[in-house]
Parts: sequence; structure tokens; C-alpha cells
Amino acid sequence: MNKNKIVNDPVYGFISIKSEKIFDLIEHPFIQRMRHIRQLGLAELVYPGAIHTRFHHALGATHLMGQALAVLRSKGVDLSDDEIEATQIAILLHDTGHGPFSHALEQTLVGIKHESISFLFMKELNRQSGGALDLALKIFQNTHPKKFLHQLVSSQLDIDRLDYLNRDSFFTGVKEGAVGTDRIIAMLNVVNGQLVVEEKGIYNIENFLNARRLMYWQVYLHKTSVSAERLLVNIIKRAHYLAISGEQIPASDSLSMFLYHRYTLDDFAEKKSILKAFGGLDDYDVWGAIKQWQSHSDEVLAKLCAMLLERKLFQIKLSTEPIQKSDIEMVKEAIGKEYQLMKSDATYLFSHGTVSNEAYLSERNSIQILMKSGELIDVAQASDLPNIKAMSKIVKKNYLCWPKNLYF
Repeated sequence: MNKNKIVNDPVYGFISIKSEKIFDLIEHPFIQRMRHIRQLGLAELVYPGAIHTRFHHALGATHLMGQALAVLRSKGVDLSDDEIEATQIAILLHDTGHGPFSHALEQTLVGIKHESISFLFMKELNRQSGGALDLALKIFQNTHPKKFLHQLVSSQLDIDRLDYLNRDSFFTGVKEGAVGTDRIIAMLNVVNGQLVVEEKGIYNIENFLNARRLMYWQVYLHKTSVSAERLLVNIIKRAHYLAISGEQIPASDSLSMFLYHRYTLDDFAEKKSILKAFGGLDDYDVWGAIKQWQSHSDEVLAKLCAMLLERKLFQIKLSTEPIQKSDIEMVKEAIGKEYQLMKSDATYLFSHGTVSNEAYLSERNSIQILMKSGELIDVAQASDLPNIKAMSKIVKKNYLCWPKNLYF
């Protein structure tokens, strides 16, 4: 049966899904689940248009991967049809391990990196398909001899980033995040088994790195987004605390499993029921629970949920200087006094920590520019823009959040 399908994507226009295997994977519940997980978590509280999903991103990345592989093949890079299909499958499935609200709850609700769970989903899909994803798994794990295929899936310049920057820019309206994907893909090549960019594309790479830096500060680490995510994290922490303390916490079956228990990666790998439960968990489970919890008898949980639902978010202070312990204690004491709470309960009504912007880490699989002379040079050295060199440093900011009705 011919399953060549055309999808109308708001970013790229009409995109084709020519592989029956890829189409069948898209139809699988593990992939369809991503329709219910927002790509940018709670960023819609800042940018109302940011309601696109992991499913949108997966389709877009699969489309761009097909374009990139076609360009490489046209330049004489040895690629079989099976390798092209498998690499597209690897990028299609690379985000299946994301839980509700993507990165926001990754370490709170489950405590396992999404890449590890994505790999488990891929293994399960491979089992269900009788080994049809063996090649895709090798590419995803970077055990395939053609290392550039893994670089296209995960590196400093991968198809994942090309899609999410353009897509997030489109849906947030932050134009500074847009990158020239067509031009960058056209400038890709392979030298000594490694992915490189031809010299003519250096300005596009400069724009790509700058766009990523700007998107981090303007979208991903926007102070209101950070504030909202910390509020959500505290809600889940409080619900988990109450659950393991013996309180009844109404929630869907899937969400209840992860509120009442903490599982290791080995648990996920050994017990299919846990992976299946996670495969049924999405943003809707959490939103539904929060709507119920706003009426919970626990004053702290109810307060936090009402704050998020009514968008009464934490006040937040971002600083390059460390947050002083005296400031943290002052906030904690003020919250305890205002809400008549013990210090242990007051900790749920504020948050502090660090966020970091890693625009380009050259020591991690650097972006190599293929000069006309044939020499390969790291983009930070090849570029004549001083800010590109500065981007290779991790920029950290410290934050402190507290309820807006308290003034300091």
C-alpha cells in the first residue's frame, strides 16, 4: 500500500512522508502522544502563540533531515536508502522520551534524562517491529561507523536545532531566532567521516549561533518563563511530598504512578508497565490534576495551583552575582509569616537556583568550517566576529523567586 503522505507544515509548507516505515511510526501511540506535549512548556504564558508541540517539531526535523541527506548524497557522500531512512527515523524519535512540559519537569517528575527514555522507546518500537529499527538505533547511539549521521541527529549543528530555532521563532514571534535552514543545509558536507560546513556558509553559521544565544535569553530563559516553570516544579514537588506522606492526591493513573513512586532507569528498562505508563503521560494529565488540586485540603498545594491557573506567577530576580543566603532566609521567613507556614512548608512558595546559556561549546563536537584551501577550522577561529568567540563560554545567571505580594 502506498502511504506517501503530504503534511501542510506552517513553517516549511507542504512536506512529504514517502517511507511506509516512517509513516507507520508516526501513527504509533508513542509518537501521537507528542501531540499533547508543548514544545516550549509554559512559554505560552509569555508568548501566547507558543502552543506548538513536540509532534510538530518531530515532523519538521524529519523533513529537514531528508533535505540534508539529499544534499550530502548529491555531493558524492556514500549513503544507502536504508541509511537515509534510518537517520530520519532517529530524528523522528529523538524526543519521544520527553515528559509533560518538556524540560520543565524532566528532573522533578521522573528524574531521568529524556534522551535515555527516548532510547528505551526506540528499543521497544524495534522489538515490536521485529528489529526494523536496528540501524536507526545504531545511528542514535553513535555506534554506526558513519559518525556524521549521528552528528546530524545530535551535535552543535544538528537538524534538531535547525528545526526548533525556526519553529520556536515562528510561533513566539521572536524574529531574531530565525535561521537560514535552506542555506545551512546546502552548505553541509562530509570530510574524513565528519560533518562540516563549507566556507561559503560561515555567515549563516554565525547567524545560527547568534540566533540560538538570543532565543535562550528571550524565550527559553525569559525570566517569566523561568518563574512559571519554578512554580510548576514546586507544585509537583509538593504533590509528590503529600503522596509519599500518605495523602490522597487525585490524578490520572499514569501521573499517580510517578507521584507515588520514584523509578530508576533500570526500572524503566526492566518493567514494561512503567515505560507504558510514561507513554500515556502528557501535559493534559498535569493540567487536569492542577485544576483539581486548586481545591485540595492542603493549603500550600491549593495556593500554588491557583497561582499558576490564574497566572499569578512568582516575582523573580535574575543576577550574575550569587544569591546570598541571607536573602534566601529573608524570603523564607517573610513567606512563613505572611502565610502562617512552617519553614519546611514555606520552601514551596519560593525558589532559587541557576540558569545557563550554552550557545556554542566548541569542546563538544565543534562546528568545523571547510575552507577553500581544504583546511578544517573551528567556526570560533574561522569567524571574524568577536562575539562568536565569546559564545563558546557558558553564561550563568542566578535567580530567586517569591510571591508577588511580598516586597523586598
